[in-house]
Amino acid sequence: MSQTFDSFILFAEMRTGSNFLEENLRKIAGITMWGEAFNVQFMGRAGQSQMAGIDIADRNEDPARLLRAMRDRSDGIAGFRFFHDHDARVFERCIDDPRCAKIVLTRNPLDSYVSLKIARSTGQWRLGDMKQARTAQVTFDADEFAGHLDQTGAFRAEVERRLQVSGQTAFHISYDQIQDVAVLNGIAAYLGVAGRIDRPSDRTKVQNPGTMRDKVANYDEMQAALARLDPFALGRMPDFEPRRGPAVPGHVAAREAPVLYMPVRGTDRDRVETWLAALDSTSRDDLRRGLSQKDLRQWKRRHPGHRSFTVIGHPVDRLHRAFCRHILSTGPESFGEMREVLRLQYGLPIPEGAPGAGWDAAAHRAAFLAFAGFVRGNIAGQTSLRVDPSWASQSAVLQGMAEVLLPDMVLREDSLPTGLDQLAQAAGIAAAPPAPPRTEEGPIPLGQIYDDEVEGIVRGIYQRDYMMFGFRARG
Repeated sequence: MSQTFDSFILFAEMRTGSNFLEENLRKIAGITMWGEAFNVQFMGRAGQSQMAGIDIADRNEDPARLLRAMRDRSDGIAGFRFFHDHDARVFERCIDDPRCAKIVLTRNPLDSYVSLKIARSTGQWRLGDMKQARTAQVTFDADEFAGHLDQTGAFRAEVERRLQVSGQTAFHISYDQIQDVAVLNGIAAYLGVAGRIDRPSDRTKVQNPGTMRDKVANYDEMQAALARLDPFALGRMPDFEPRRGPAVPGHVAAREAPVLYMPVRGTDRDRVETWLAALDSTSRDDLRRGLSQKDLRQWKRRHPGHRSFTVIGHPVDRLHRAFCRHILSTGPESFGEMREVLRLQYGLPIPEGAPGAGWDAAAHRAAFLAFAGFVRGNIAGQTSLRVDPSWASQSAVLQGMAEVLLPDMVLREDSLPTGLDQLAQAAGIAAAPPAPPRTEEGPIPLGQIYDDEVEGIVRGIYQRDYMMFGFRARG
């Protein structure tokens, strides 16, 4: 049998049955288990501070030493258990290593949560015989359980994503399958070892075999709290929008002042850049642009006390600005090729050239709503055209920025003068210039076509932005 792996990591959490699974794997010839090798409090099992010739200090200094020692001293393939709060350096070393097999053990999170509370209450973490069994009723805490779900769920999702990105597969097993000999032998086959077992281990017994009502003192209250959860994610907003990068070359720094602007396309960038240039009594041409990530790091070092900021706009204003500037217009900022595709292939009711004297509010409204319909499908991945940053959701843009730099302040267009004053004070600028007045975009002002229908359509496109940033209907 070919040997694909030379080690394996068992991803689990407390009270998921990982001890019992380890006992069963120990029975399979060709598998050596080392317990919770990278638990920050001990090595392998509680109270142990040395194993495989490595002590806890050496392990903490360089966990790779213990990884090598376990492989060298194993009879066959070496494996260990790993929880979300174990040494993160080991996770990074093992998760992308195709020679390290992955086993993922899961359990109903409510069962594991209640079992964990009982174990903490009784002090009994393993049961060898019912004669030693300790029992207790525990109190369900909705907030505590929500934290348990978030913590374990986030780690499980990260494991899954990293395996997908690196093109690996894992062996998945649930708590209820740990005594299934066929499944256990399937793990042996997956790991590429010849050994098999004919019955599961009998050293560990189920600690809390009763019903959930027997274990939880406030059972009815727990039921009511669980009913408020959304296990099927019915309230989830689907997100098919492509991930956006940090867009560092688009950042704009003042010539001297320690202020960096991280633009969100589609907002009134001209207004903000005019203010930024006025900080040093210069022009927009003197602002520093085209930064690389290296340039950005150097700029930050040269400007102690620096402040970075971005500006977000109401989704209706922003979408209308993008429509007028890039699609309706035929000027220098027009997306000429996209404009023609939208006009000819998507039926956007705009003229071949720039709007003329006959372009009225009714025509403008019809064209804007048609463009909004295109953007809805475009963001959802239903078109062949790019999702331009000018109408990409602002939450996606900020998430992309955060890969390299988080803005110190997120200002809003509708309160920009106040926001810029606060920013200048934070950056130690005593006399900041006033914010330039707002500018109106396009041949027809947005106010002439805006109503509840327009608001509702745009809200449907940018549900995530409305939720993330708390936007209300346009005032």
